[in-house]
Amino acid sequence: MQAAEYEVKNDVLVIRLKADLDHHTAVSVREAADALLARSHAKHILFDFTGVEFMDSSGIGVIMGRYRQVIFSGGRVGVTGVGTSVDRIFRISGLYKIVEQYKNAEEAFIRPASECCAGGN
Repeated sequence: MQAAEYEVKNDVLVIRLKADLDHHTAVSVREAADALLARSHAKHILFDFTGVEFMDSSGIGVIMGRYRQVIFSGGRVGVTGVGTSVDRIFRISGLYKIVEQYKNAEEAFIRPASECCAGGN
């Protein structure tokens, strides 16, 4: 099974995770995301966690590494579909300080980051 599906929509790389983001899947997600960022015009990244039940420190590294790639060109990283257990990891790790959380993918495309519900509010 493929770890994720990838789509570039406008200037956003959408990564729909199909498996837990852990040490088993992190390398393939990172490599695919980096390749798409290099050859596309994507400025932002949206991770869709719908259906993902677990993320470990490898997953945190994937998100932080992609954040470092896009932030210097004015891009941002967002997440959607974050379940209870992954939300807890985001909160404990402080990822919500750098990653915007959206209710769904459509909201991420229409709502500016300044109006976003970061931190799950």
